[in-house]
Amino acid sequence: MDETGAQAPLIALTGATGFIGQQLQQRLLADGYRVRALVRPDSPNLDRLQPGCQAASVYLNDRDALRDALTDVSAVVYCAGSVRGRGPEDFAAANVDGLRHLAAVLSSLSAPPAVLLISSLAASRPEVSNYAASKAAGERVLGEHENLAWTILRPPAVYGPGDKEMRPILAWLRRGIAFVPGPPGQRISLLHVEDLTAAVVAWLRAGTACRHQVYSLDDGHPGGYDWPGMAWAVGAGRVRQLRVPAMLLRLAGSVNWGLSRLLGYAPMLTPGKVRELTQESWVCDNEAFTRATGWTPVVDLGEGARRMFGAKRER
Repeated sequence: MDETGAQAPLIALTGATGFIGQQLQQRLLADGYRVRALVRPDSPNLDRLQPGCQAASVYLNDRDALRDALTDVSAVVYCAGSVRGRGPEDFAAANVDGLRHLAAVLSSLSAPPAVLLISSLAASRPEVSNYAASKAAGERVLGEHENLAWTILRPPAVYGPGDKEMRPILAWLRRGIAFVPGPPGQRISLLHVEDLTAAVVAWLRAGTACRHQVYSLDDGHPGGYDWPGMAWAVGAGRVRQLRVPAMLLRLAGSVNWGLSRLLGYAPMLTPGKVRELTQESWVCDNEAFTRATGWTPVVDLGEGARRMFGAKRER
């Protein structure tokens, strides 16, 4: 409660136990919000919920239970997502179907709360991969509900505490080595997870200013980074660029995809992921979101690397 005795706003959060979701829990609680994490009843990751975070055990396709879980909620942040899989069906459950159930339940309420979808820059190119197509499909699901006050954020590659995807890439860059999967001059926007969580808080405070808008976010570095620029930012100085042959990447993606069918695991490196990695650019511009909310990023790649690795460059 605040000094007037009123309770703080209650935020429903999906994907709360993931990399971004855990950081969102911390940020929302630190900023005085109450958080209700919507987690699967069979989730093995309940220990990732922060003290003070409510847990609502619910499958997103159980609309009655979902309606109960959304009682008294001021806003919904949809952070759930699948990034690994062989075919469209592997991505659909979290990236599309969960949103469809959520939007249907929210639309049935007399006063539905606003909903924020944390999507991906990949949604801007649905033809590239099954993952990208699923993210675009999830955005369309929300777009079909004109009665809902929805907003979509499209971050680029997000890194920071708890990240397992960007950390090894940045670690090699700090050693002065860049494994370049794309064409010469490839450019990539980045975003520190702290700035992403700050953007969510900015959205919560912006009221109706962001209704029915889609925004991209980045760390404010104009035009993204090329590989030498990333190496310089993380403190490596000069960098040795090692081009990864596209044919080798495609072969590795196809082999991994085939093995995943035989062994029954959800692959990360697939032919679709290879197409994502070899794009000429994945670049964002956060100007529109800044105008709407006043949010500005504060953690550039140099500062993000120092927080991740410390000031001393790795050998």
